[in-house]
Amino acid sequence: MKSLGILVIALFMSLSVLAKETESKTFLVIFKSKELKSLNTSMKEIQSQFSSAFKTRSYAGNSELAMIIKIPECEFDACFLGQFLVSMNKGKDMKLQEIAFRLIDMTANKKSLDTYITAFEESQQKKKNDKRNTTPAP
Repeated sequence: MKSLGILVIALFMSLSVLAKETESKTFLVIFKSKELKSLNTSMKEIQSQFSSAFKTRSYAGNSELAMIIKIPECEFDACFLGQFLVSMNKGKDMKLQEIAFRLIDMTANKKSLDTYITAFEESQQKKKNDKRNTTPAP
């Protein structure tokens, strides 16, 4: 009985070690400067609300305003991130999806891009192999 108990404990410990760890996710949030001005807020104010809990980085320049939010070990997507409430100047709260122009899950898009690149490279390799096999020797 004692050995059975040790076996069960060892089994649970090995399962916890082999469990899949959740990876960090990166989200790109794009804002339109005109919309932020109409709401009397700025990207710095929005970023400060997220930077207390997550790693953020903002970009501004000739194009639209963008903010990258890196969230460690999460199980949610861009829709869930869009439900986060952002405090405005007049004590009013709005959902991030109502303020942002686009919310993009960069981690999911990277996986899709890697899949497409792999498929493309395989098709190119297959074309090269087919071309070598069909050309007659001089």
